[in-house]
Amino acid sequence: MDPIMLQIGPLALKWYGFLIAMGVLAGTILGIKFAENRGLDSEKLLDMAVYLVISGIIGARLVYVLTSPSNFFGPNGDPLSAFKVWQGGISIHGGILGVILATWVYSKIHKLNMLAYLDVMVLIGAFGIIGGRIGNIMNGTDTGGRLTNWPIGFTWPAPDTKTFGKFGEIIFGKNLWQFWPPACNGSIPQGQACTLHFTQFYGVIIGVILVALMYWILKTNKTPGYAFFMFLIWYSVLRGLIEEPFRDNPLFWQVYLNNSAGIGFFTLTQLASIVIILISVYALFTLQSD
Repeated sequence: MDPIMLQIGPLALKWYGFLIAMGVLAGTILGIKFAENRGLDSEKLLDMAVYLVISGIIGARLVYVLTSPSNFFGPNGDPLSAFKVWQGGISIHGGILGVILATWVYSKIHKLNMLAYLDVMVLIGAFGIIGGRIGNIMNGTDTGGRLTNWPIGFTWPAPDTKTFGKFGEIIFGKNLWQFWPPACNGSIPQGQACTLHFTQFYGVIIGVILVALMYWILKTNKTPGYAFFMFLIWYSVLRGLIEEPFRDNPLFWQVYLNNSAGIGFFTLTQLASIVIILISVYALFTLQSD
């Protein structure tokens, strides 16, 4: 992978930031249409979106750093790299917390219905997940899950393998496979192919599912807060079942681990997802009773 999309002299445009920005843009455009259909102030939504992107990035990076301290403050860590968001590494749950906090503050100041505006912004989150996960793949810093013998395992070519021809070089750079997934280090002899769960691609699939689900929910239910809490539930379920069990992350509470298949329960993210699901289900029941 090549993190740099375009380089002009000392200036570099990176895939990660570009793809997340495109995701935010796509989600905002659709969000404005839904806002207008619901009688919300689209200008306020645009104004709010700027603050939400900033607070979401801060929250996402902060939680990632706090839950991965060894990467930044361990023996081989670099504390300053905690500020290098463009290199990848964010927590979606942290981003959600940042967005909720910023929306609450903005809504209090401008006397808006916070839940109604959170509803129309769920597509920003869904498209942002797609962009962020593809950006992770291009960064090459967080692309590999656990080693696996499952048929769905992705065989990671040996470093410096040339593929996709000239077209691939234009799109992905000359060193498509220059990064070696962490799970392969010490497990697979250097220079040999490595089969593992391509978890960032699983994340892209989650984003696509969320876009379709949230679009349908926004079209069919206008109850303030319904789309937002459904987003939290579905993201947590999909992340907890489709992606997180296969990621090469430490198990915070080891209930099950199959090294051959490359699947484990429970990581800290999975436990957080369970809490979010319970809170969101309770919130939905509260909305229905009002």
